[in-house]
Amino acid sequence: MTLFMTKMTSVLTALMMLLSGGKGAVEMLEYGSGVDSPVTSEEEILSPTELCKEITIGWNLGNTLDATGGSGLSTETSWGNPKATEELILAVKKAGFNAVRIPTTWYKHMDDDYNIDKEWMDRVQEVVDYAYDNGMYVILNSHHENWNYPYEDNLEKGKKILNKLWTQVAERFRDYDQRLIFEGMNEPRKVGTTYEWNGGDKEGRQVVNRFNEAFIAAVRATGGNNLTRCLMIPTYAATSQALDGFTVPDDDYLIVSIHAYTPYNFAMATGGKWATDNFSEKDPNSTNELKWLSDELNKRFVSKGIGAVIGECGATDKGNLDQRINWARYFPKVFGQYDIPVFLWDNGAFGTGGEKYGLIDRYTLKWKYKDYINALVKSAENA
Repeated sequence: MTLFMTKMTSVLTALMMLLSGGKGAVEMLEYGSGVDSPVTSEEEILSPTELCKEITIGWNLGNTLDATGGSGLSTETSWGNPKATEELILAVKKAGFNAVRIPTTWYKHMDDDYNIDKEWMDRVQEVVDYAYDNGMYVILNSHHENWNYPYEDNLEKGKKILNKLWTQVAERFRDYDQRLIFEGMNEPRKVGTTYEWNGGDKEGRQVVNRFNEAFIAAVRATGGNNLTRCLMIPTYAATSQALDGFTVPDDDYLIVSIHAYTPYNFAMATGGKWATDNFSEKDPNSTNELKWLSDELNKRFVSKGIGAVIGECGATDKGNLDQRINWARYFPKVFGQYDIPVFLWDNGAFGTGGEKYGLIDRYTLKWKYKDYINALVKSAENA
C-alpha cells in the first residue's frame, strides 16, 4: 500500500487487518491507555523527513479561507478572491504542484467558548478534500488569528484557545492519513511593535515555544492517525531570524515552518536603496542568504530527523519577469538539495509593486506567468 490511499481505503485496510488477525491487529487493540492507535498501518507511516521528500512543490491558497472581512461563509470572498473550487485545485495539480497549503482563519468563526461554527468547519473540510481526494498533500493551519500574540500575560489564554481549536480540527480530520499536515500557527508575533519582524525578543520566542507545545499536545490527545500525523510548528513570526531561542519539543513527527521571501531585497522590497529588481545565480548578493538558510535548516533540523518546510515564499512582481524566472530556477533547487519543499505564496494579487504574488487567475484558471511556473516546477522536480 502507498501513502496515496484515500482515507476510506486506510480505514478499510485497518478493519481487514483486525478481522484477519494480521500484523498490526494486536497493536491496534492494545495501543496506549484509552487512546486509539493510528488507522494507517506501521508500514505506511513516514518520518517527517521522508514525508517532506515526497512533496515536490507546494502552492498556497492565500487570501481566501484566511480572509477576515464580513461574517460567516462570506469571509472567504471578502478580500477579493472568488470561492475556492475543485477545478482550481486540479489546475494547480496539473501545473506540477503536488501539495497545497490552505491558510485558514478560525477566530471569526468561533463563539465565546471557542466552538467552531459547523458551517465553517464543513466548508474547510470541503476545500481540504478538493486536494486530498485528488492525491495531493495538504497543510491546514490557523492564520491571521487575533489571540496568539506571544506575551507572557497572554500565554494561558492563548494555550486554552489553541487546545480548544485544534482539538476540534484534529477530531474532524483524525482519519485522514499523513498526506494531511496540521500547522499550529502561521506567523505568531508581537504585532505593531519594534519586535514584530526582527526575530522578536526573549519573551516572544519563549511564548511561541510554549504555544507550539500546547498545539502538539492537543492534537496528539485526539488519537487515531493524529498520533503519527506530521505537525508543523513555526519559529517566532516564522522567520529565520528567530532560529536562536527556538526549541523543538520531544515528538517524532514534527516539521519546522519557515517563511522565506528571500533574498528580501529582491523578493519583497520595492523601495529604498537596497531594493533590487535583479537576481543571478552567479551573484553572491543574490544567493548567499538562500545558501545560508538551506544549510542552517539542514544542520539544525533535517540532519536530526526533523522535517523542514518553506511554508511561504515568492518573488513579488516588479515588472522583471526574466529576473523572477532566474530566481525560480534557483530557489527550489537550493532547498531541494536537503529535501526541504517550498510552497509558493499566491494571494491572487496582480500588477506590480509590494506583495503582488498572484500566480493563477482564479476566474479563468489560467496561469499569469507560465514560464515562471514552469521554471519553479522543473527546478523542484530536478532538485
